[in-house]
Amino acid sequence: MAIRTDHPTSGPAVAGGLLAGVALDRVLGDPRRGHPVAVFGAAATRLEQRLYAPTRLRGAAYLALCLAAVVAPAVGAHRCLRTVPGGHTAAVALATWASVGATTLEREAEGIAAALERGDLADARNRLPRLCGRDPRDLDTSEISRATVESVAENTSDAVVAPLFWGALLGLPGLLGHRVINTCDAMVGHRCARYTNFGWAAARLDDLANWVPARLTALATVATARFVGGSPTDTSHARARYGRHHPSPNAGQCEAAFAGALGVRLGGANRYQHTVDHRPELGSGRRPEPADIRRAVRLGRAVTAVSTVVAAAAALALSRRAGGRP
Repeated sequence: MAIRTDHPTSGPAVAGGLLAGVALDRVLGDPRRGHPVAVFGAAATRLEQRLYAPTRLRGAAYLALCLAAVVAPAVGAHRCLRTVPGGHTAAVALATWASVGATTLEREAEGIAAALERGDLADARNRLPRLCGRDPRDLDTSEISRATVESVAENTSDAVVAPLFWGALLGLPGLLGHRVINTCDAMVGHRCARYTNFGWAAARLDDLANWVPARLTALATVATARFVGGSPTDTSHARARYGRHHPSPNAGQCEAAFAGALGVRLGGANRYQHTVDHRPELGSGRRPEPADIRRAVRLGRAVTAVSTVVAAAAALALSRRAGGRP
């Protein structure tokens, strides 16, 4: 089923909705209860319980059903609302707010920074699992700082740039489709006995969906490096030299760029509940400190601002290029 985005009202509606949605996220953040992604996650968990089998085929069926349940209504809404500029803009704004997680990411990271700055290592350890899945029990100040900076870098791509990219490209279905893929990957795309096969499709599709956004995130980091006292040249060199060394085809691009902009060295041993994952070092600077978390947040905020403007401009440009054909 093709998704038409070339109606005369689509470009301005999508552009305005992306801008308004990011503004809503900035003002409201994520609600503590009843967030649309949490509601979807609960439904996806029930579906997993019914469908689970340790096979790739069953995992692919699970992912396809999750996508169909969200994207099909989104395609219908896109087609119905594209002739109603106000309604289309409002729908895109709400979908953007539900898909973008910049404000919550910043708040969680700054909460960890504040705990470390006042010497409350226990509180920082308690907060870290809200950002990443590492076992925080034995992490010191530097390791918690590193984990937080890495999470800010990766999630700036996954939770900000990627939904904006797909929203600009495909409108409402793109926004919600990406959020489904990213959420399913977070739920079942783990390297563990239960999900090695069942989560394979979700993990691979998430890699594909975030391939371009991760590289756009790295480019935006180069462009905004001076906001945190970094060098665009050093940032670009760090991304080019270290980005491909990461086991993830996407996270390495973002983390290496952030490392270059912040002048720090990321990577090392990541301890999870049952395993230790040894990651290559990214960057040639010092080990991160609590102050670097706040710098990473400022950098992520700058990347978000640039990406929002570019996404809105791209939505308009795509509409104009289509020539407004209904």
